[in-house]
Amino acid sequence: MSFLVCREREREKMVKKSYPEVEEDYKKAVKRCKRKLRGLIAEKHCAPIVLRLAWHSAGTFDVKTKTGGPFGTIRIPQELAHDANKGLDIAVRLLEPIKELFPILSYADFYQLAGVVAVEITGGPEIRFHPGRVDKVMPAPDGRLPQATKGVDHLREIFGRMGLNDKDIVALSGGHTLGRCHKERSGFEGPWTQNPLIFDNSYFKEILSGEKEGLLQLPTDKALLEDPLFRPLVERYAADEDAFFEDYAKAHLKLSELGFSDMEYVEAGGVLCRPGHGSDIRVFEGICDLLRMLRISDFSICFASEKYGYSEKRISGK
Repeated sequence: MSFLVCREREREKMVKKSYPEVEEDYKKAVKRCKRKLRGLIAEKHCAPIVLRLAWHSAGTFDVKTKTGGPFGTIRIPQELAHDANKGLDIAVRLLEPIKELFPILSYADFYQLAGVVAVEITGGPEIRFHPGRVDKVMPAPDGRLPQATKGVDHLREIFGRMGLNDKDIVALSGGHTLGRCHKERSGFEGPWTQNPLIFDNSYFKEILSGEKEGLLQLPTDKALLEDPLFRPLVERYAADEDAFFEDYAKAHLKLSELGFSDMEYVEAGGVLCRPGHGSDIRVFEGICDLLRMLRISDFSICFASEKYGYSEKRISGK
């Protein structure tokens, strides 16, 4: 078990990730596959549904139980049949001819690589991709993905279970700049933006400008405007596309690597408690309480253990 307490601005300097080594042939296959995916997605105009497939594959991760996540199980009929995955059988079938060209690749890597390509080819930010995910055979439980009819608490509950934070929630919501809803799949109909095949910050501009005929605003979209922590991020991204692209790329990377990359903690001016110091979950909660009592603000505390998984809390003394 380990803890890391750091100033929020220092957090990224103190946490790095380690990835499995893959063979050179595997790396070359990833590059060739990416080129093939670019051609397919451009030809079929299927970036939105491919991105949805990647998201839904990864978004089943549970940080406490370490189950679910981006490990290729979405292609398994039992998981593909979940209500939240309606229509994704189209994406699985569409991508399969490309996958057959690269049998060396895991489905886990293949689907996440396809999601990266879907964003990039539509004008979105470049997203780092690290190969090495291993396919799992146990489908993720149903009910782990966001429901469009719910509000703020639901969003925090669902994304918090994955190990994601408020900024991740809002940035990933901006991915709805691509695509549209289909009534037979979700009960809703229509696109969020005027050009649903272009990745930009128009999603945030549209939800701030109010409802318009022909464009969609889900309850979960409106919830972003109602929450005092979500709304400033919406306004920032609407005003600054570069800021949105930067945060989206980070959030997408985190989502695509849930349960995959191992975190390593590196001392860089913070307080670090390493495994073997007798720490447990009570110490974690105690540190949070202590920082609050001392009115220390702008801190992050990260907690990791085999038993309890990974968690992160933002501490504010204000």
